[in-house]
Amino acid sequence: MIVEIAWLWLRFQPKSALARWYLARFAGGGLRMRRIGIVALARKLLIALWRYLEDGVIPQGARLIAPAI
Repeated sequence: MIVEIAWLWLRFQPKSALARWYLARFAGGGLRMRRIGIVALARKLLIALWRYLEDGVIPQGARLIAPAI
């Protein structure tokens, strides 16, 4: 499940520091490297979520979109 969230993060937050890190490190590699990279990104996202919930720190470069009601 968290790996799917990592793929969505790359799709909807392409300018974030985490997405840029993934692209710089793993985008040029083969399928195996991209799989390893997406798991690493998922772990980093879990840490970022924990920091957001504990301290309110938003990941660098991430956009928050207000819900339309």
